[in-house]
Amino acid sequence: MPYKVAAFYQFAALSDFRDLREPLRALCAGLALKGSVLLAREGINGTLAGHAGAIDVLVDELRHGALFRGRLNSLELKFSAASKMPFQRLKVRLKKEIVTLGDDAADPTRRVGIYVEPAEWNALIASPDTLLLDTRNAFEVAMGSFEGAVDPDIASFGQFKAFAAEKLDPTRHRKIAMFCTGGIRCEKASAHLLAHGFAEVYHLKGGILKYLEQIAESDSRWRGECFVFDERVALGHGLRERGKEPPADG
Repeated sequence: MPYKVAAFYQFAALSDFRDLREPLRALCAGLALKGSVLLAREGINGTLAGHAGAIDVLVDELRHGALFRGRLNSLELKFSAASKMPFQRLKVRLKKEIVTLGDDAADPTRRVGIYVEPAEWNALIASPDTLLLDTRNAFEVAMGSFEGAVDPDIASFGQFKAFAAEKLDPTRHRKIAMFCTGGIRCEKASAHLLAHGFAEVYHLKGGILKYLEQIAESDSRWRGECFVFDERVALGHGLRERGKEPPADG
């Protein structure tokens, strides 16, 4: 039986994030879910896998349950499948940031770039005045990216600040379109650029995974595979696992 994988995040004010850790861990353990969840004052970020019914119970609890009291009703969520359990254990950890950048001025709960739906992405990045920017790590970029995207050549997302300071100029780069795996790094990166004088910043809503899920391969500007941080390693169009062919029609 295939497993259902839920990747989710939301920037939200969670001043009680430390108190949420054990109840959330107990909920996930009771549903036999595996994977990892990060909790911080700024929100939640996680990827969990389990049987479909268990994942559905978790998502309903995150969005509507008493634990988060409606604070995650805008949860960014993507589903995919795995032929075997892609995680070894369950981890729920407390962090200073749910995605580490180290810039207090970058606050996605206050200001982020303009969201672009996957269906509108191709037209945006085809515009000659748009700088297309991959915000992911170098080893992820090496596996696949959008045609013509700038590779920041960073080993970790925390180095994005230095890249932006050295290579980007708000007077020259007036229109930037950025993307990442699921969208979360772009939320921080766009908030960072806006806080430092960049006027027009767009980012792909739901990230590469949502684009690969919604855009037909024949219409796609994506080349290669998308690295994912679990034992599936990479996903292709239709969120197929590496080496897995789509089922035959009928």
